[in-house]
Amino acid sequence: MNTKELIRMIKFALFSASAGIVEFMSFALLDGFTKWPYWPKYLIALVLSVLWNFTLNRRFTFRSAGNLPKAMIKVACFYLVFAPVSTLLGNYLAEVRGWNDILVTILNMAANLVTEYLYDRYFVFGKTVDTRPE
Repeated sequence: MNTKELIRMIKFALFSASAGIVEFMSFALLDGFTKWPYWPKYLIALVLSVLWNFTLNRRFTFRSAGNLPKAMIKVACFYLVFAPVSTLLGNYLAEVRGWNDILVTILNMAANLVTEYLYDRYFVFGKTVDTRPE
């Protein structure tokens, strides 16, 4: 791995951490102020963090000048799979198995970090990485 890719991974992790804060705080607020079950709290928090993360990573990490709607559709396709799987699994662990809601959310966030980086880097922005002018 070259230095440029290592820096890209670090940027992605840092921006994802900020999106994680958005997701965690949104989830915690909903958890603290509503009596909702796990799944709607998680989905709302996930959508907020995805919007945050996509915007920052497209511009600063992948520096893509590619087609914005096309990139957004590709990311939406990722979440058409990831969101239901993580929501159903998270709901099962939290509601059926009795795991702590916050722990389940942290596990989902970790899975999201790894899978989304690979998906974004090689599928969403693969051919348009570093095409945005300075």
